[in-house]
Amino acid sequence: MKLGAIEAGGTKFVCAVSDGDFNVEDRTQFPTTTPDETMAQVFAYFDQHPVDAIGIGSFGPVSLNEDAADFGFITNTPKLAWKNYDFLGAMKTHFDIPFYFTTDVNVAAYGEYQAGAGRGKKNILYWTVGTGVGASYIQNGKFLQGFSHPEMGHILLRHDPRDHDFEGVCPYHGDCFEGLAAGPAIEKRFGKKGFELDPSDEFWEIEANYIAQACVNATLILRPDVIIFGGGVMKQAQLFPQIQASFVKQLADYVDTPEISDYIIHVELGDDAGITGALMLAKKALK
Repeated sequence: MKLGAIEAGGTKFVCAVSDGDFNVEDRTQFPTTTPDETMAQVFAYFDQHPVDAIGIGSFGPVSLNEDAADFGFITNTPKLAWKNYDFLGAMKTHFDIPFYFTTDVNVAAYGEYQAGAGRGKKNILYWTVGTGVGASYIQNGKFLQGFSHPEMGHILLRHDPRDHDFEGVCPYHGDCFEGLAAGPAIEKRFGKKGFELDPSDEFWEIEANYIAQACVNATLILRPDVIIFGGGVMKQAQLFPQIQASFVKQLADYVDTPEISDYIIHVELGDDAGITGALMLAKKALK
């Protein structure tokens, strides 16, 4: 058995092949440019590395309603070249194999659920805070979705008083979670990327406040067993104790949660979470 994985991000595509036990045998990546250029590289890769099924996690928004005419499409993305692109259809035209199609955040969440920080839990919430903000909720092994996937990166938050002048960078909502806390929002404030800021900078308390607000909202709505964070911004280790402290203060003992140090935590699989989850979902597609 050979399994394939595609982690299709807004910046780069990662493709990989594994055996049936998810041992990666080959892996490559290339920039996300236009559909014609990028997909030609995807096709060439899997022509050279034939597989029995492929799990796909795509940037979005994407259509996940299997009854909809646009199922498998990238829909209203700000990456205009990819708007209304039939991603799954293109793959099915080129390869006559089973596919599992979902969001890039879902595949990372599934990897953590099965083999990372969510291992052994029934219900996990996974957030990624990086170039954008996205989330996935897995309840008893199934992704939460209605007519499409959640967009929890765009929930509205209250401005930190120390940050009241910042209008946010989201082109749709301005000061939503993504608009206030994603990597581009940090760069907009300071003219440099987050990893270039001093870990002791007061801004990290503001960032932690926004992330903690999101955790409070999610806790009250979903009551997960654990909240797991990945993404480039979350590689700032000093954030976690700040988020945990802010969360405890904001929640104000209204509901019980697991021990805070075990409740809001970092990914275990790091940058491999997405590929791991996509391979696992490829195997699921075979069944």
